[in-house]
Amino acid sequence: MKLSHASLIILLTLIADQASKIYIKTHFMLDQSINVFDWFHIRFVENPGAAWGIGIPGKYGKLILTLFRMVAIVGIGYWLWDTIRKKGSKILIISIALIFAGALGNIIDSVFYGVLFDHSMNNVATFLSDHPYGSLFHGKVVDMLYFPLIDTTLPDWIPFYGGHRFTFFDPIFNIADTSISVAVGLLIIFNKQAFKK
Repeated sequence: MKLSHASLIILLTLIADQASKIYIKTHFMLDQSINVFDWFHIRFVENPGAAWGIGIPGKYGKLILTLFRMVAIVGIGYWLWDTIRKKGSKILIISIALIFAGALGNIIDSVFYGVLFDHSMNNVATFLSDHPYGSLFHGKVVDMLYFPLIDTTLPDWIPFYGGHRFTFFDPIFNIADTSISVAVGLLIIFNKQAFKK
């Protein structure tokens, strides 16, 4: 597989990711949701930190996290280039390209969204706003894909949790996260084909 093919995968993933995020940001208020199906909702949330909103506390936590992501993307980019140069397996190159695209998609949010948009709390954000909500390197990642596959109240006879609401799958994510998850899934399922001796 050529570098041009991997670049096309990255470009198409980035376009889908950023187009969906910009659309959600400029058409939804924070926490606004629409039910597509019982098991699939579009719900706009912003993630200030890493996976599931976990971040580094403190004044410079967000900056440290964003800089770490930028260093990681350089490493992933080198891994992709080196794998193509060594004529690695097609499944490995596709997976690395998806990981690169997903990581870069979320870096774009973290680096630029704070200066490109105003806030979304009780307000539909404006693109290229005169009153941005943050600063460079302090943007929030836009998430919108929510799959509550199970949403029920547990029976009273279950110890400790009986009578409480139970949902599965709670995380809300985006196309960039999806591309990383798909890539990891491919590497697990096709491990032997991906990492040939």
